[in-house]
Amino acid sequence: MKIKNIIFVALGFLFLGLGALGIVLPLLPTTPLLLLASYFFVKGSKKFEVWFKGTSIYKKHLDDFVKNRSLTIKKKIIISLFSDSMILITFLFTESTIVRVILILVVAYKYYYFIAKIKTV
Repeated sequence: MKIKNIIFVALGFLFLGLGALGIVLPLLPTTPLLLLASYFFVKGSKKFEVWFKGTSIYKKHLDDFVKNRSLTIKKKIIISLFSDSMILITFLFTESTIVRVILILVVAYKYYYFIAKIKTV
């Protein structure tokens, strides 16, 4: 296995672990972290990709999203609250007007994407 693939698989396991923590800790958004894990497993190894897609965590938290491009309202709210709080921290600690404008645009786009592109089930 190449070094790059090993790094991708390691990142996959990192985000899988964080996503699993997000199942029990309401502050961590499970779905985006598991999507990152899936991305890194796909890039790193076919074997780990197949393994991950066969896990109960994948089937319970990602399978519907991947197949139907939809989330429950609860998942949308949790993801939004987490990402908004992270962006707010950055917004408060930066003094750059350009960075603040970019952060506001990111939040606006995120809400547009969540409302217009991802179905609510």
